[in-house]
Parts: sequence; C-alpha cells; structure tokens
Amino acid sequence: MNETPLALALSGISFMMTVIWGPPLLRILKHFKIGKLIRVEGPDSHISKMGTPTMGGVMIIAPVILLTLLLNAASLLGLNVLGRSVLVPLGTLFIYAALGMLDDWEGIRGARTGLGMRARTKFFLQVVIAVFISLTLKYILDVPEMFWPGFNGEISLGIFYIPIAVFIIVGMSNAVNLTDGLDGLAGLISATCFIAFGGIALLQGQIFLARFCFTLVGGLFGFLWFNVHPAQLFMGDTGSLALGATMGVVSLMTGQWLLLPIIAIIPVSETLSVMLQVFFFKMTGGRRLFKMSPLHHHFELSGWSETQVVQRFWLVSLIASIIGISITLV
Repeated sequence: MNETPLALALSGISFMMTVIWGPPLLRILKHFKIGKLIRVEGPDSHISKMGTPTMGGVMIIAPVILLTLLLNAASLLGLNVLGRSVLVPLGTLFIYAALGMLDDWEGIRGARTGLGMRARTKFFLQVVIAVFISLTLKYILDVPEMFWPGFNGEISLGIFYIPIAVFIIVGMSNAVNLTDGLDGLAGLISATCFIAFGGIALLQGQIFLARFCFTLVGGLFGFLWFNVHPAQLFMGDTGSLALGATMGVVSLMTGQWLLLPIIAIIPVSETLSVMLQVFFFKMTGGRRLFKMSPLHHHFELSGWSETQVVQRFWLVSLIASIIGISITLV
C-alpha cells in the first residue's frame, strides 16, 4: 500500500487539469452549438435541459490520456511511473470515446438527428472492438482470467474467456450509457466503481493499473464539477460508452470481473430494468413493469427529485463497492 500516495496524487493532478480546461471546452461546445436534444419519451421535467452542451466526455478523457501518455514517456528517462499494461485500458477509453463521439455527432448534426447512430451499427462496432481487446488481454498481457472468492489461485477459462470478455466489455459500455440520464449520476457511479477496482488493483500489486484508475477518478471528479445538478454539460455517449468499456477492461485485468454485478450494481440494475420492461411489455400485451425505464426514470416519476435519485443511487453504489472489495479479501 506504499503506492497509495502516488495514486492519490495522480488523481489530484487529473482533477485540476480537468477543472482548468473545463470552461474553455464549454465555450467551444456552446460556440458550435453542440447541444443535447431531449427525446420526447423522457420525463417532461427533462425538457428544460434541451440545448445543454453534450460530448462532455472529452473533458474527462483528454486530461487522462495526456497525463497517462506523459507518465509512460517518463519511463524512457528511467522513471518507473507507469507501465505498458495501462495502454490497453487507455486505448479502450480512446477508441470507445471516438465511437461515442460519432454517435453523439450523428444525433446532433447527422441524418439521424435526435436519434444518433443506428443501434445495430453501434453494437456491431462495439463487439468488433471488444474482440480485439479481449484477444490482447488473453494472449499478449496474459491477465488473470478469473478469481473465485475464497479460492486460492487463478481459474483458467480457456477459449471461453474471449466471449466472456467481449460480453463484459460491450455490456458495461451500454450499461453506463443507460445510467447516463440524470445530472451527475453516471459520473458519480463510474468514479465509485473505478475507486473500488483501483483499490483491488493495489491489493493485487498491480500498481500501474491502480494509478490509471485513480487518474481516471480525478478526471471524473473534475467533470462532475460542471455536471452536478443543474448540469452545465453532459458527457454524452463520448463519455458513457468509453467509461463503461474501460470499467469492463479494468475488471478483466484484475481477474475480479465476477464482482461487477456488485461493484457496478447501479449500471447493471439500470440495464436489467430495461430488459425486464421490454420483456414484460411484450408478454402482457402492453403493460409496464416500471413507470419508465431505465430505473432512474421510474423513481423520478414516483416522486423522487433528480438530486434524491442521484444521491441515493450513489449511496447504494458506495456500499456495494465496499462489499465488493471486502469479498476480494476473503
């Protein structure tokens, strides 16, 4: 745990970089009128958010990529600050952010204004990218394939590791995307999850991965400076797809991906609420299980304020993360 001070210092540096460059980015987004289009099937209270700058994920990702690359470059001078292993989650963050940016742009200025990229196209690209990442994790980085609580040693999954890893990366990418519906929600939940997996990485001795996680946490907190209610900008798919996919990769690199349903309980619950809503709607000929999905909209329509939903979901996420870390110590 002697590595903790440096990891926290990187978090602080990333936070300051994000807060400093936030206002210029906001001016750029407003100048080019890159504003959120609110879909009509959402709660009526969200109409007031129309035009709020989106693609704010760039605010998180740019400082994290810059700081991580600079720290990796420092190794050329003989400084053992970051290792090559972080290039995989860093690359994941970048490429899924690029995909999300295309989706955001398509929804703002493209032929599918207000809708974004076709779901099938986006899903296909997510899977193709995830396959390459999974192959890299297994055959190049040789990451631990799976740890079982209370079982000593790594469990090998053989060729089954690839489809499992693809499912986790794509699933988490879309799960965080679904969570991104209220001011500050996706940012707070993602930061909590990365703190948990950063702590697990520290316990495992994966200091470079832990430093990357805490650098990302700092960027997320810097973004939340502008994203808390009432939000000055939204992360958009640029941020949510990238954060979810990177979360999946980090969990795979620790070998503790079985803990994702616990540590990432909110994104997983949001996804399940959508699946259950669709299934129930089809099975009952039009009846609804929830007032609206994803889950955060159900609680909004049940009388909770937006701030109450975010704060209570974050408290659940915090407790779940503590439980997740505790399980790794069994």
